[in-house]
Amino acid sequence: MTITMFVELLIVLLALWVGSRYGSLALGAISGIGLALLVFGFGLKPGSPPTDVIYIIIAAVTCAGIMQASGGMDWLIQVAERLLRKHPERITFLAPLCTFVLTVLVGTGHVVYTLMPIICDIALKKGIRPERPCGIASVASQIGITCSPIAAAVVAFVTISGENGFDVTIPQVLMITIPACLCGIIAASAASYHRGLDLDKDPEFQRKLQDPAQYAYIYGGTATTLDKKVAPESKRAVYIFFAALAVIVLFAVFQNLLPTYTQIEAIDGAKDVVLGNGVTESAKQLAKAGVLVAGVTEKVTVSLKMNLVIQIVMISAAALMIILCKASPKKAVAGAVWQSGMVAVVAIYGIAWLADTYFSNYMDQMQAMLGDMVAAYPWTIAIAFFAVSVLINSQGAVVVAMLPLAYKLGIDGWVLLGVMPSVYGYFFIPNYPSDIATVNFDRSGTTVIGKYLLNHSFMMPGMIHVVVATVVGYALSFLIYHV
Repeated sequence: MTITMFVELLIVLLALWVGSRYGSLALGAISGIGLALLVFGFGLKPGSPPTDVIYIIIAAVTCAGIMQASGGMDWLIQVAERLLRKHPERITFLAPLCTFVLTVLVGTGHVVYTLMPIICDIALKKGIRPERPCGIASVASQIGITCSPIAAAVVAFVTISGENGFDVTIPQVLMITIPACLCGIIAASAASYHRGLDLDKDPEFQRKLQDPAQYAYIYGGTATTLDKKVAPESKRAVYIFFAALAVIVLFAVFQNLLPTYTQIEAIDGAKDVVLGNGVTESAKQLAKAGVLVAGVTEKVTVSLKMNLVIQIVMISAAALMIILCKASPKKAVAGAVWQSGMVAVVAIYGIAWLADTYFSNYMDQMQAMLGDMVAAYPWTIAIAFFAVSVLINSQGAVVVAMLPLAYKLGIDGWVLLGVMPSVYGYFFIPNYPSDIATVNFDRSGTTVIGKYLLNHSFMMPGMIHVVVATVVGYALSFLIYHV
């Protein structure tokens, strides 16, 4: 690694680190500063922004946001609350499963903010230390992102893998990630079941109860959504949303049902061609312009791509909710789901563009430095995925930024699919909104950040999940795609 290459890498890492300190939109915006320094300061050729992934996120988040505006999200939360209140003694296992399923269905972990105070309330009323279900429930709400058919991480994995010769569908990805992540959740929940002191034996908690004001704060209120009346239109919006998911999965499984059309594509191996006017054009540029040149481009019949299927179905479903379910677009834009999704768009836009610019300019050097290691131990790419996720707080951005590099290093697609759970590492530093919100929702004060920052309530369940889910995912992918 040259000094210039090292300095430029420091700029990339510094941009990610500073962006994570500010959070939210700053992740993408400050990545733009790093990009500007690389392009204008060091003369690197700009990489390509991940436009396909961004379009899918916009479509999916718009659909989920409209469903939230219709009141459909309230109904889903009510269903989860009824389950939890029916079996309060099992909340350490049921709470993370509920937050996981909600994220899988909606594609974002930010839908759980309404459910988290309910989890805390049920635990307190049952005498269970809230840290036990709350810690793993917050982690599980983010785990579901790699298991959702409309989440950016899953769609990006399928899109980028297809471009690199590993043709895998969304259902095939979920066949690996869902069982792997469920194993991770169960393992982390089991480890959390007797975590910490019981409330009646915790001297710090008992000291708080001696203060009447603290006692009233901890036990005084009841968090619930069951008193909300859910309109028929809200339930109808959920049905439309689920129908849209079903259509996407159907097309992903039976791709012969997709419409086909002809287009001009570059012939494999064809590079530059000199036209009659003396202008040199690349095969890809000619194909993009729809120019047919013998030996350079050709007419081919192709099926509609799944990234476009998802966009069309999601946008159509959002429109149906507006028309048939009285969903307010203005309310959707003000909702947590839509806003968090648009933040993710900006973050992925800036982060992935910055990373692609750096790695695409130094691919030969990267292959020389890392080629032998990943050839001997390809699973070690999971460590890189995890480390990058700690920095950038976005699983979708990790996939978009790191997956092309992994393929160019020669790592097989089945390996990368197996280690998909390792793209969740932002629990490591407890600055993610869902973790901070969970700490605030726990009125008992047992869910904590910790005096030394890293000794927080999410570290143990997070690490157990990532290790178990990655090992299980790797084993499943090996058995299905490699053996």
